[in-house]
Amino acid sequence: MCGKFRTGILNVIRMLQGRAIAAALAGFLALAAIVLPAVAGGPVETSPFAVQGVEVDVTSTDATSAKNQALMDVQVKAFFQLLERLGSPELAAQLKEKLKPEDIAPFLRSLSIEKETSAPGRYIGTFTVRFLPAKMQKFLAGYNVNVSAQQADPVLVIPVYRTPEGPKLWEDNPWRQAWIDLKGEQGELPIIIPLGDKEDVDALTAQDALGGDTVKLDAIRKRYDAASLLVAQAEPTEEGLHVYIEGDTKLGRVNINKVYTPETTEDGTAVAVEAAATLAFQKVLLKAYQTQAAAAAEAKAARDNTPQSLDVNVPFNSPREWNAIRSRILSTPNVSAVDLSSLDFSGATIRLVYTHSVEELQGNLQRVGLGLSQGGGGWVIQPM
Repeated sequence: MCGKFRTGILNVIRMLQGRAIAAALAGFLALAAIVLPAVAGGPVETSPFAVQGVEVDVTSTDATSAKNQALMDVQVKAFFQLLERLGSPELAAQLKEKLKPEDIAPFLRSLSIEKETSAPGRYIGTFTVRFLPAKMQKFLAGYNVNVSAQQADPVLVIPVYRTPEGPKLWEDNPWRQAWIDLKGEQGELPIIIPLGDKEDVDALTAQDALGGDTVKLDAIRKRYDAASLLVAQAEPTEEGLHVYIEGDTKLGRVNINKVYTPETTEDGTAVAVEAAATLAFQKVLLKAYQTQAAAAAEAKAARDNTPQSLDVNVPFNSPREWNAIRSRILSTPNVSAVDLSSLDFSGATIRLVYTHSVEELQGNLQRVGLGLSQGGGGWVIQPM
């Protein structure tokens, strides 16, 4: 096939909501020519509302028309892939019968071209497609699918496969492929596998990884903007696959030294031992994160329910104004008491008893028309 091959990142910001599909397409294509810097956060997408590696192959009257159609097709394809991941294949199949491309367009946030090839009358591309988190959460909630936008800090995994010929890191092998097939990048606990591009190959060798070269390992961790890095070693044995993973993460110390044996599903389907090992590792980390998150939520709830106090000055011009302000304060959510410390003709000093945080207190006071601010003389409440 002749044509021009190009790789790179093309971020296309979506501004199509509320328009007819023809006008939306025109606006979208006008933006498609703008090349923007690569998104922050490393070369791998971790958002749960993004879909990587979405492939399209479109034939049309010319290459431009084919690409224009591909830009629309990829949104639809990615949308249903996302529904399968966050919801279920059944939900995706159900909604394919109901939703049209113009129904999906308002959910799009942006897309990036990972690679593309064009020829006369044909366009082939691979995309990363991102959807608007709040809109997707609301949409999925309507089908009883609740998705949290909160994620754990990403963990970068460096898979090293030990063979009689020597260790393999970037070469094709079943251990590395199992980690890629895990597709853990957009999960509740993102697990990132390096791309293995020239920059990675030049930066780190299998010997560097096995030797624990902290400088090189930290450099590749920073490239992928990961909070933690683990070197995952695997070696085939007569019994199965010996897996050794040890290191520190934000979730604590990881120490796995185990031989995994081949498995079969309930229907008798064989499961590759490499896939079983990576899935088991993901479950261990996810359980650690969920336990940590639950403990943090419990601690926050305890803090939120513990009464706190704040000394506040309340200036006023008359007793009537003071009574009105005091009444508003007492009606504020999470305020349990207003204890008067001093009172004169120009103002009062009170001890405000409340729960939750000061930030939430400020927001709740705003809802009743009062502003809480801090100045040189301390905290002050005044009508807005």
